[in-house]
Amino acid sequence: MADITRRLGWRHLRGAPTAHVRHHTSGELVHDGPGLSFWYRSLTASLSEIPVDDRELAMTFHARTSDFQDVAVQATVTYRISDPAVAASRIDFSIDPDSGAWRGTPLEQLGSLLTETAQQHALAVLARTSLASALVDGVAAVRERIADGLAAEPRLPATGIEVVAVRVVALRPEPEVERALRTPAREQIQQDADKATYERRAVAVERERAIAENELASRIELARREEQLVEQQGTNARREAEELAAADAVRAGAEAARTVRLAEAEATRSLRLAEAEATRKVRLAGAEAQAEREVGAARAEAQAAWLRVHGEADAATLHALTGSRLAENLPRIENLTISPDVLTGLLAKLGNGAAGESA
Repeated sequence: MADITRRLGWRHLRGAPTAHVRHHTSGELVHDGPGLSFWYRSLTASLSEIPVDDRELAMTFHARTSDFQDVAVQATVTYRISDPAVAASRIDFSIDPDSGAWRGTPLEQLGSLLTETAQQHALAVLARTSLASALVDGVAAVRERIADGLAAEPRLPATGIEVVAVRVVALRPEPEVERALRTPAREQIQQDADKATYERRAVAVERERAIAENELASRIELARREEQLVEQQGTNARREAEELAAADAVRAGAEAARTVRLAEAEATRSLRLAEAEATRKVRLAGAEAQAEREVGAARAEAQAAWLRVHGEADAATLHALTGSRLAENLPRIENLTISPDVLTGLLAKLGNGAAGESA
């Protein structure tokens, strides 16, 4: 829709680049082209706006196949108005000079024209095609037939319309027929799925059997290796015991030899010590005997000398020596009191003794 602005009885139209505007005043063409912008008076102006961009026309219609089955055709036709002047002269594209809205429904007329033409050609090709063939190859055949039919339709160029592309989206039968057609495929798919399931189970069973066999073989191999390990361990244990026994024997021999050497050394040392001790005792005994002999000889000589001295001494001297020795051996006397009677007796004894000696 054109953008129209009002100013003091005048109108200003600003068209889009994709809209071709034709302006007539008093039957004369004043402005003609896309994306125009101009002032005009609404009372004397006649305006037409023709879209020149590509348009998508979606259509859905029903057709019947050669085996009398209804199918629904979903298609899309892309078109554009290549000659706006021709289109404006054949179809009413006039717009209100005050609001810019179309006075009629030109696009609906174009849509009806294209839909009826496409439907006519689609019905012609599907009427000679069975349902199964239509569902398999009907889309391409219908698209080609519609495209060729629209290209050869003389009314479209005469209206200024150019078909750009034709697309057939789908061909669908009735729901009951579609379900019936899907049943064999579903059964086949289910059978294939069941077959795949059985094959998968068979493969799984085979794999489980292979795994079990591998596990059994692994256990057998492990048991064999364990047996070899036990044998090797026994051999190693025997060898270790033999080596330990040999080492113990060597150690015992070395210990015995060391003990013998130590005993011999101890015996030799003890013998040497005993010999040294005996020698020392013999020497000591000889020295003691020699000393005792010398002491005895000295004592004998002293005794002999003492006897000679006493033998040569007189009686008074001997008495004096006896008294002195007695005095030496008597206990210490602090005070001695001699009574006259004792002194008289002693003097008398001394006198008698001296007289006897004199005689």
